[in-house]
Amino acid sequence: MDSFTQIVLGIAVAEVCAGKTLKNRTFLYGAVLGTIPDLDVVVGLFLDPVDGIMIHRGFSHSLLFFLLLSPVLGWLISKKEKGKINFIGATTMAFWCLFTHVLLDGFTSWGTQILWPLNYRFALKTIFVIDPLYTIPLLITLVMVWKTNEALLREKYVLRGLLLSSGYLVLSCFIKLYALNRFEKALTAQGVSYSEIIVKPTAFNLILWNANVSTADAYLLGDYSLFDSQPISFNNYPKNSALELQLKGNSDFEKLKKVSEGWYLISKQNDSFYFNDLRFGLLNNNPKQPQFAFSYQFIPTDSELKAVVVTKEKRDGKLLLQNIFKRLKGN
Repeated sequence: MDSFTQIVLGIAVAEVCAGKTLKNRTFLYGAVLGTIPDLDVVVGLFLDPVDGIMIHRGFSHSLLFFLLLSPVLGWLISKKEKGKINFIGATTMAFWCLFTHVLLDGFTSWGTQILWPLNYRFALKTIFVIDPLYTIPLLITLVMVWKTNEALLREKYVLRGLLLSSGYLVLSCFIKLYALNRFEKALTAQGVSYSEIIVKPTAFNLILWNANVSTADAYLLGDYSLFDSQPISFNNYPKNSALELQLKGNSDFEKLKKVSEGWYLISKQNDSFYFNDLRFGLLNNNPKQPQFAFSYQFIPTDSELKAVVVTKEKRDGKLLLQNIFKRLKGN
């Protein structure tokens, strides 16, 4: 999730763990602890772009990392807040702030390697990386917590906020199952034979959903709004196996294959190869000239082709949001 949401969640968890003793200082510790796992982004700035992408939500989002780091952070906090919170209490607070960060990230499309060094990435794909309806209830309750010093009221407020936000996550799972069922029925009705399907929400909402469908020689991309009245349709994107063979053995290409978990499409424009990560959808819906949200261009170097992230313009994001808003209303 976005950094602000993780800070808000970190504060709420810190308040549950130590609000009675630390009072409003939980806002400081929760914000810091809720941010720590995402510092892998800073580390990535000093690495090759593709290597930086590979480490994102890897070791820094793992249970092993939290088990090692929590006692260290707990010792530092207990020393700083001597007499207010002991080592066990501070370590417990640190662990849960870190662990809930990863649990929340697990609901997004990118997911986390919570069991690192195992390579498997857990991703429920039920919520977009920014969703105000998750964040706002927590934020409101934290404002109320800040304004009172009464322990019972503080606990009541923060638990209510966590209940509402957690309920929203549970709701997202049920809505996803419903959307998945609609996509599967549409594929069956159209006689499509497929090997795999992933379903995920579009930006900022749980109403409009995207599906990626893998067939023998193509990917089918479709969307479904809970307000739709017409059958679901899919756009066909050939897998371009011939283009892929031209990149076989390239180090960045092999890394990106792992990062995308096999959901990618190779394209070529103006003699340049592009790696398009299908998991995060399209910026436009033009089958002839598709523009994907996450793409990498292969640039010639002295040794081999190197992948660089294709930058996006502000107008791309505005157009995407406009299209989503229109599509939310149903077809």
